[in-house]
Amino acid sequence: MRRSLLGAAIGLVLAGIASQPAAAEEFTVADIEVEGLQRVSAGNVFSAFPVGIGESLSEQELAEAIRALFRTGLFTDIEAYRDEGTLILAVQERPAIASIEIEGNKNIETEMLMDALAGAGMQEGQVFRRATLERLELEILRSYVGQGRYNARVTATAEELPRNRVAVRLDINEGDVAAIRHINIVGNEAFDDEELLELLELRESSWWNSLTSKDKYARERLSGDLESLRSHYLDQGYLDFNIESSQVSISPDKRDVFVAVSVNEGNQYTISDIQLRGELIVPEEELRELIELEPGDILSQSALTATSERLSRRLGREGYTFANVNAIPESDSEDTAAVTFFVEPGNRTYVRRINFEGNVTTKDEVLRQEMTQMEGGVASTDRIEFSKAQLERLGFFQTVTVDTTPVPGSEDLVDVTYTVTEQPTGSLSASIGFSQVSGVILGANISENNFFGTGKRVSIGANFSDSIKSANFSYEDPYYTVDGVSRGFSLFARETDFEEQDISSYLLDEYGGSLNFGYPIDSYTRLNFGIGYTLSKIQQGSYTSDEVVEFIEDEGDSFGNYFLTGSWRRSTLNRGVLPTDGYSNSLSADIAVPGSDLTFYKLRYKGDSFWPLDEDESWIIRTRAELGYGNGYGDRSQMPFYEHFYAGGYGSVRGYRANSLGNRVDNNNPNDSDDDDPFGGNVLTEASLELIVPTPFAGDTRSMRTSFFLDAGQVFDTTRGFDPDIGEIRTSVGIGFQWVTVVGPLAFSLAQPLTDQSGDDTQMFQFSLGQSF
Repeated sequence: MRRSLLGAAIGLVLAGIASQPAAAEEFTVADIEVEGLQRVSAGNVFSAFPVGIGESLSEQELAEAIRALFRTGLFTDIEAYRDEGTLILAVQERPAIASIEIEGNKNIETEMLMDALAGAGMQEGQVFRRATLERLELEILRSYVGQGRYNARVTATAEELPRNRVAVRLDINEGDVAAIRHINIVGNEAFDDEELLELLELRESSWWNSLTSKDKYARERLSGDLESLRSHYLDQGYLDFNIESSQVSISPDKRDVFVAVSVNEGNQYTISDIQLRGELIVPEEELRELIELEPGDILSQSALTATSERLSRRLGREGYTFANVNAIPESDSEDTAAVTFFVEPGNRTYVRRINFEGNVTTKDEVLRQEMTQMEGGVASTDRIEFSKAQLERLGFFQTVTVDTTPVPGSEDLVDVTYTVTEQPTGSLSASIGFSQVSGVILGANISENNFFGTGKRVSIGANFSDSIKSANFSYEDPYYTVDGVSRGFSLFARETDFEEQDISSYLLDEYGGSLNFGYPIDSYTRLNFGIGYTLSKIQQGSYTSDEVVEFIEDEGDSFGNYFLTGSWRRSTLNRGVLPTDGYSNSLSADIAVPGSDLTFYKLRYKGDSFWPLDEDESWIIRTRAELGYGNGYGDRSQMPFYEHFYAGGYGSVRGYRANSLGNRVDNNNPNDSDDDDPFGGNVLTEASLELIVPTPFAGDTRSMRTSFFLDAGQVFDTTRGFDPDIGEIRTSVGIGFQWVTVVGPLAFSLAQPLTDQSGDDTQMFQFSLGQSF
């Protein structure tokens, strides 16, 4: 016979389970059965029910056991029965979630909402708890309120389905972001409202601020604006500045927001004295040179912080990597304060290990070659940061970051980890491409600046275009010695049809080779020396100018020249590709030495500078200049015409056809009404001014670049009695774009010539694929 021991519903259990009169005595449990299970396993019930077979069970103990089973949250009702010695538990399971559907959300992604539901146990297949759903409904609503959407609505429903299941649905009406109708700052006397409001990201509603969403209220943006106010006052010496309150009120229709900020400015302080205290590892005189503040200056919090950082970096140079310098101002009158910099150098640290991460292709040895910070040495912040800069200058990596972490269990050891992100290093940059000078460039070519990750530069292959056919092999080992001496050599064969390049009609075949060595003067400066030999053969074209014909008649058509080359280069550029800061200057000389068929020289200067305008280095001023001069010596009064300089085109003066500027000669073509072709000259002048700006819709600024430019340049020939005239300089303005792609660099420009004259070959759109920037 089945006897009811205890009937329990959720409400009764929470209030305390009442005993049933029919089961006042204890009994021994011979067996336990569970009825009503659908998805919950019997094992889960027995593990949560603290009663075992063979135990004596009282009514109070049974009530406690059922409470324990309720706490699992799996059941809505539990009843207990006794059939002789068998304890029977009749349970009613909570429904399971069959599906979850969210509608109406745009500003909070469905995936984020689903993750929040899953984190609270609300996902398909889980037990449904209405209290949890109601709580999440409020949390979602609070998220929208935090965005300033005060009229947002969130409605949660649970539709019952067969087999004890429910379908959960969230209907969201996000509403509109409340616009800021008025911002009121109270208590300010030193600065007027207009000046302070300019510091805020939030703005009062207007047609322009509506377009930029600056009038949309958000709690996080207000917090940031309050910090901006505080920083402004602290930087102006108001040490006692305090924001007493900030209040946000909402209009009855919940569409307008009114912000009120109450401030207490206090007095403006100036510096009365500056002291250094603590353990001064570096002589005090040297540390004081790093303090740019003086008594009488306004006590600026940002200036104090910057000074503390300079002092910390100076200590870090001596190996005190985790030195701490705190600036403590103490008022000594109503408007003056003495500043004390407390120096805590900590322990001198040494580098246990230098690690590299992210270099999949580049070998560790290449990265270690650039390290000025050595393992086992004193950890110098200057050397660690300079090593980072050296890695960036290689041009192999898109990003380089460095972390210095203490070694666990040691007070004076650190590990330094450089994390790099590799980028294409130009393996296809000379073999597949197009340029408006040479046309389509096809060929089998490997041109790699980081050959198999060794840091060596190797190029081998053959290239064919409308105007040039070439075969080449070059090799350079920048780590020929551990001292940074480089060695390289090259062999080449090249046939050039200048008629195809719209230059004076002639063909030039050249064959030769060179051997080069480089020597570092310091970390930024390098000298290069080389010797080489070039055999040059000239042929007349279809319509050859008189100047070329006369040269061949006077000098012949084949020349063997021995060259000595030398160059000096100093570069502080922060990256090898698309730099954003620093400068590069180089001087080079190529001299055809006595014993050559022709004796001449060519001198060239190149300068490139980058000036960041903001901390993010997204707005940059770039200046570029290139000068060249060549002439003959000995019994030669001029350099050979095929060694002339040329200007115009991408990388030179944009907006003018490539190689089209400068002296022009008659091509003797009776079928050409405009029969003057560019002939180059022995003097080259080029300059460029660029404003580099953030590329719209581009997240990766390290591999692409947009700029506005002003170019200027011209080529002169002083050996022909042509005096350089500044009025002959050609200029252009335009916009340019560069992109480091997986198949090589892509570049194009749109330019408008400014000082073009009759006969100039202008070209508004110019581009190049696979050619070096």
